[in-house]
Amino acid sequence: MTSEITLFVNPTAGRGRGAHAAQPAARAFRDAGFSVRTVVGEDADDALRRAREAVDGGTGALVAVGGDGMINIALQAVAGTDTPLGIIGVGTGNDFARTLDLPIRDPEAAGSLAARTLKDGTARAVDAGRIGGRYFGTVLASGFDSRVNDRGNRMRWPTGRYKYDLAMVAELAAFKPFPFRIRLDDGPVQEVDATLIAVGNGASYGGGMRICPGAQVDDGLFDITVVGDCSRATLLKVFPRVYKGTHIDHPKVTVHRAAKISVEAAGITGYADGEPLGPLPLTAECVPGAVRVLAPPRAS
Repeated sequence: MTSEITLFVNPTAGRGRGAHAAQPAARAFRDAGFSVRTVVGEDADDALRRAREAVDGGTGALVAVGGDGMINIALQAVAGTDTPLGIIGVGTGNDFARTLDLPIRDPEAAGSLAARTLKDGTARAVDAGRIGGRYFGTVLASGFDSRVNDRGNRMRWPTGRYKYDLAMVAELAAFKPFPFRIRLDDGPVQEVDATLIAVGNGASYGGGMRICPGAQVDDGLFDITVVGDCSRATLLKVFPRVYKGTHIDHPKVTVHRAAKISVEAAGITGYADGEPLGPLPLTAECVPGAVRVLAPPRAS
């Protein structure tokens, strides 16, 4: 194990929390005896290039400071390598950190836990989803939720989470289920009218919405939540239950488990870890043990 780690920082995460979080996170690693090199990308492509350079250069760990978007970039650099990923979750959603039971918006605690795990050599192997050559850690979203993302991303005002609340209201006004074609593993193609289809490597998205509450990141399978052909009234009734994960008990919701899924629907963009992937169709596969994370073992 090399004594140098790379702090991979998004200074704009969480309305500037990323920049402030880097210092206590770095201090925690230095206190544990590591030297710290900080990398800040000019944009997403530059950030990924710098992260891959750090991994190729033999860094002891790539420690992402930011939200799920920054962690998604870091995943592209470390997946399939022996370089462990540390997570200092200081963004808006922090769903990958939630999935791994890591401290949220507490960079000193998160840095101390990551440093201790790295020093002890107890990094945890977890799965990642893969679509083509791109990895994701939490959820692949398609349907009503991705339409809300589309609209929110086009809005210049308001900022932060509020614009997605307004985007949801606007999408509800024009709401209707979408005709999907899905294929689980090597089974037959199924045609289904659905409100949304969420493919979970992790349990939550959107800052704690437990859309796939049974998902585990170390079982080699996705949990796939299909919300069926709801009316607007039913959706409004069911959707608030997603924060506790109890929506899966509703008769319009079904859950499947598979190692691979193909999803097709016209006019729908796929989002993974909150980042746009492009229009459907998309095929996602679960890659067991794709990344080593500086996180505690799963509670039994």
